[in-house]
Amino acid sequence: MQSITKYQETYHRDPEAVAFCPYRICPIGAHSDHNLGKITGLAIDKGIHIAYSPKHNGVVEMMSLQFPKRAQWHIASVPDKKVGDWADYLRGATQVLGNKYRLQMGLCGVIEGSLPIGGLSSSAAVTIAFLSALCKVNGIVLGKQELIDIAYEAELTYVGVSIGKLDQSCEVLGQKDHLLYLDTKDGSYELIPRPATMKPWKIAIFFSGLEHSLAGSKFNMRVDELRSGVYALQAFAGMDYGKFQEANARNVPREIYEQYKNRLPAPWARRCEHWYTEFERVEKGAEAWRRGDIEAYGRLSFESGWSSIHNWESGAPEQIRLYEIMTQTDGIYGGRFSGAGFKGCCMALIDPAYEEEISRKVTDAYLSSFPYLKGKYDVFICDSADGVTL
Repeated sequence: MQSITKYQETYHRDPEAVAFCPYRICPIGAHSDHNLGKITGLAIDKGIHIAYSPKHNGVVEMMSLQFPKRAQWHIASVPDKKVGDWADYLRGATQVLGNKYRLQMGLCGVIEGSLPIGGLSSSAAVTIAFLSALCKVNGIVLGKQELIDIAYEAELTYVGVSIGKLDQSCEVLGQKDHLLYLDTKDGSYELIPRPATMKPWKIAIFFSGLEHSLAGSKFNMRVDELRSGVYALQAFAGMDYGKFQEANARNVPREIYEQYKNRLPAPWARRCEHWYTEFERVEKGAEAWRRGDIEAYGRLSFESGWSSIHNWESGAPEQIRLYEIMTQTDGIYGGRFSGAGFKGCCMALIDPAYEEEISRKVTDAYLSSFPYLKGKYDVFICDSADGVTL
């Protein structure tokens, strides 16, 4: 493992432990959790490793194999505002955990991602892996929901991304060969086992080769547009409403949206259209999985991708093209593009019998459209996995 080797080279000793958190995919349920929707997701067998040891002076010293520059801060004096680099997620996690528990030990560590960054919620995975390490050296034991909540708060309040709890929940609650069916309104969830009658499937990850920042993108604006539509619907319907940030689509029935949607500005209406139809797709997807119908589940994932493009209006041209290629490729049950963080990818549920053909056809078609991304674009085949081990 490269993180262990780099740790040994840097500190001239072995790390005392290695933390791991898996990445996740969300085939159905995108752009929904921030307004208390439902999601379906899977943890995968690739993720973030952190080789680390405690530091008794309270200093946190972290290196990443994916990013330059070592980051340092003290557990008792985390900068009040984000610095603007890759380690902000970890600073935020230190601050939030320190507000809830007494921290005495820092740590030094080396972070390694087993896949390129982008679209698999690497930000949540590195935050959760770091939190598990920081808790261990400080003798803190967190329950699963508390770990989810702390990682969520760090990204929302410190980094400033208007997320929900989809990413953290998939990476903590996930179970191999089970679909996580989560209601983000109350945190209730079901792990639906893979039926014996379900056709074989694997997970393909197609990395676009793009790089951009989630906090600096239009992600937060899209969430605000949805809330604006919800706020207006509440007013049109004579519903009680309070602060803008408390407006949630989950609290406005679909019937109210249908009644007043033509009075909304077009962008707000499209954001609402995505949220309400995605909510229905998630419910239908959970039932399809329960029946063992991977084809029906895959079609719903393709529909989710279409709505993300046309109603949520997300995705760079390269990501959209990659999605289009997937819809035209035999052996792909379904999929969508994912991620507006450091990079973006498309995920797909595929028939393993077509694995080599899918990789070749998608790669050839994509690079013929964007030849300048050769060497940055890549394909990986993965399986589902258990969530983080506490």
